[in-house]
Amino acid sequence: QVQVVESGGGLVQPGGSLRLSCAASGSTFSRYVMGWYRQAPGKQRELVADITSGGRTGRTSYADSVKGRFTISRDNAKNTVYLQMNSLKPEDTAVYYCRAQITSINYWGQGTQVTVSS
Repeated sequence: QVQVVESGGGLVQPGGSLRLSCAASGSTFSRYVMGWYRQAPGKQRELVADITSGGRTGRTSYADSVKGRFTISRDNAKNTVYLQMNSLKPEDTAVYYCRAQITSINYWGQGTQVTVSS
């Protein structure tokens, strides 16, 4: 069983920045495919960004709505993946979830609320 814990959410004004962190347990973290998802009220959960397990940094992909504003990264020594969110917009408001995937099994965190509002 892999434990996944997100942190770093909060209230931020439009145009501001936040960095989310996700810590996952296990001795093989470098092999996990890690992803950030979000779910806004009344909407389905959507993939925001993910990062593969390849090497020290991994290969990244992003939803079109966040390209150029969000950056996903990982620190395998700390078993942690980050989501740096810049130029935040009100439509980025959602609960953000971290997912750890290994051998096609997904492990989810409890989520962290991000609210973008003036």
